Amino acid sequence: MSSQSLPAQAKQLFDYLFEQASLGIAVEDLEGKVLLANPALCSILGYREDELSGMSCSQFASPEDSEDDWALFQQLRAGIIDHYSLEKRYLRRDGARVWGRLNVSILKNGKGGSTPLVFASVEDITERKQVEEALKKSEEKFSKAFRQSPMALTLTRARDHRYLDVNETFEQMTGWLRNEVIGRTPFDAGIWVDPTQRLEFVKRVLAEGAIRGWEVHYRSKDGTQRVGLAAGELIEIENEPCVLSVIADITERKQAEASLTNLSRKLIDAQEQERIRIGRELHDDIGQRLAMVAIELQQLHEDPLVLPEVRSRTGELHKRVSDIAADIQSLSHELHSAKLQYLGIAAAMRGFCQEFGEQQKVEIDFQTHDLPSPLSPPGISLCLFRVLQEALHNSAKHSGVRRFEVRLWGTADEIHLTVRDSGAGFDRAAAKESRGLGLISMEERLKLVNGTLSIESKAKRGTTIHARVPLSSESDSVRAAG
Repeated sequence: MSSQSLPAQAKQLFDYLFEQASLGIAVEDLEGKVLLANPALCSILGYREDELSGMSCSQFASPEDSEDDWALFQQLRAGIIDHYSLEKRYLRRDGARVWGRLNVSILKNGKGGSTPLVFASVEDITERKQVEEALKKSEEKFSKAFRQSPMALTLTRARDHRYLDVNETFEQMTGWLRNEVIGRTPFDAGIWVDPTQRLEFVKRVLAEGAIRGWEVHYRSKDGTQRVGLAAGELIEIENEPCVLSVIADITERKQAEASLTNLSRKLIDAQEQERIRIGRELHDDIGQRLAMVAIELQQLHEDPLVLPEVRSRTGELHKRVSDIAADIQSLSHELHSAKLQYLGIAAAMRGFCQEFGEQQKVEIDFQTHDLPSPLSPPGISLCLFRVLQEALHNSAKHSGVRRFEVRLWGTADEIHLTVRDSGAGFDRAAAKESRGLGLISMEERLKLVNGTLSIESKAKRGTTIHARVPLSSESDSVRAAG
């Protein structure tokens, strides 16, 4: 290849690159007039090549940027700088604004024989800028929501628990100002009453990504302890795992619940005392008086001096009085069980099932196993005994069958009671809506010993009532129902 052919090939290569380049390219004079423009630049600006040629670059510069852009161009023309790069907006022919990354440099003739020209390349970055703008708006919205949220929000690093940010509600709830906690940990400030709870909270967030409904105990700056309901979300900030925590203060709600629980306990205590009084009154007074009447009637029935028709009548009256006395005795035992007090829950439940079965003419299969002895706290026994009574009365009244199963058993940390029948069953949703006094009574009693009640029922396939009560130290501190 001869040396004379090189300039021709170089020009062909330049022409090819100029036409095919994805970057917008323009050659301008020092006044900013476009001399050459490639197809890519025409596409970015929305002009044909013949329209763009001869235009001043200020004609398609966005008004917001034109002044700064022209100042740079002046420095370029004066020789103060020989190149610059910036991101700027352009005004397309259709009036739309687009973003471009502009690189400008001087093309100088090495021999100094011709006037320098300006070489400009433009990369269309509109899509990226739109994404950045959307992200910025999103961050601004998040920041505003973060600051103004009615719940306490904290942002901490997962690895060392250090606060990155907190909102105004956090400051109000805890008394700690933002600049006092940023860079510190909850342990430094003593905010969590139980620090291990914080460690477990973060551990669960890292393992599950998000958690909800954590009841936490926190301490304000003045030492006051309060209760919060917390949620946590794992987020990433600059490749660093962080925990976004949301805490709503529920101290007043917990206090109200405690007050209601205390009121419920007092009402049940009063109810039990009244049961005891009435039960003893029935047993010791009315029952004894009826027994004396029955004895006198028996004596009349056996007296040979009494007319036969009178003896017959007194025999009938003796039987009716005896039946009434037996019913009163049964009612007395139901109101106040001496067996529960002196023999324990298993004996009391077995005795009640036997008496109830005889009275209602039904069969009750009672079985028990693995019960702790003694059952502590004692109020659990009375609570479960009342649940059994209520459950059997409901089953006998609504199930339509004459056989029931009662199971009482213990595990390492709970005691369980089930009452099962194979009768008519019922609609659980409707029962939940109606919530009769019996169901409410069972639930309220169980709440006082940290217990729970569940009911499973299917139409024509029977009903199972299941009560469970924890035997942990937590329930020991709670006074039992009754």
